Amino acid sequence: MANEFTFRITTTRFDEDYAPAETSRATTNFANLARGEHRRENLRNALTMIDRRFNALADWDNPNRDRYTVELEIISVELQFTAEDEDREFPLLEFLDVQIVDLLTGARHQGIVGNNFSSYVRDFDFSVRLPAFKEASTGSTVPDDFGDLHGKLFQHFLDSDVYRDRFPLSPVICISVSTSRTYHRTDNHHPILGVEYRQDEFSLTDEYFARMGLQVRYFMPAGATAPLAFYFRGDLPNDYSTLQLIGAISTMETFQKIYRPELYNANAAAGSVYRPTLDQQDYSRTQIGYDREERSRLAITQGKYTHEHLMTPHGDLLEQWAASTPALVR
Repeated sequence: MANEFTFRITTTRFDEDYAPAETSRATTNFANLARGEHRRENLRNALTMIDRRFNALADWDNPNRDRYTVELEIISVELQFTAEDEDREFPLLEFLDVQIVDLLTGARHQGIVGNNFSSYVRDFDFSVRLPAFKEASTGSTVPDDFGDLHGKLFQHFLDSDVYRDRFPLSPVICISVSTSRTYHRTDNHHPILGVEYRQDEFSLTDEYFARMGLQVRYFMPAGATAPLAFYFRGDLPNDYSTLQLIGAISTMETFQKIYRPELYNANAAAGSVYRPTLDQQDYSRTQIGYDREERSRLAITQGKYTHEHLMTPHGDLLEQWAASTPALVR
């Protein structure tokens, strides 16, 4: 298996009994919620918020707004390779898989994977590599190949049999819009995704996801207070069913209300021109405890872990593989 990279998937049920394993990434939103004395209450409240938001959007033939429930699994992806004649493994990615249960008919529907996407290599890029480059550089603030290795590993995973045998559709990664950009509301309106916003200049995050082969569109669903950024392959409005899109929105909007209430639990919705800011105080806090500063500190810790255990000992192997990998889909 020399110079080859393969993958192994493990799953963990995300419910009110969830407790992060020692190997789980500590910076993910769901792991952050599942610590402390109020962990079960935090998890129960988050799952209730997801179900309520789902039923509010899936309101047809659903008079009591209780027809559906959402079940979540954490998908953990290990990178497997051989170095110095030994088989090695390193935690690469984590994200959520969504299952939608129709409590009226008993039917189960496969949702969209990708929410709460997190990555050790991404932590390394943003928390270790980028700050070091900025400190040493007198010109460019971003390396020319920034995100290239991560993007190639991600696309290699999506194109692998391990992914394709388990997931029928490409992932959608839904995150907060950037606080460094201004978004303009358009006349385009999707019945589920909501009103579309646009901005003319990619943020660093947009560029990073582009290296993963993902394009981006920004939509504000009905009842939301700010647009979300949707990163995807293919055709976002047409490749997924109505229930699948609702599952992605209800899951990630809930986490953003907890993580960034200044934007997603604001007391007033975004206008025709929207510049997100975490400094505004006109918002409501959820009943869920969340330590945003701790999450930022842990991202640095895990970036350093990646530097020590992956990039330093195996950087040459990774660079050789990346150099031989075809150009990315952009």
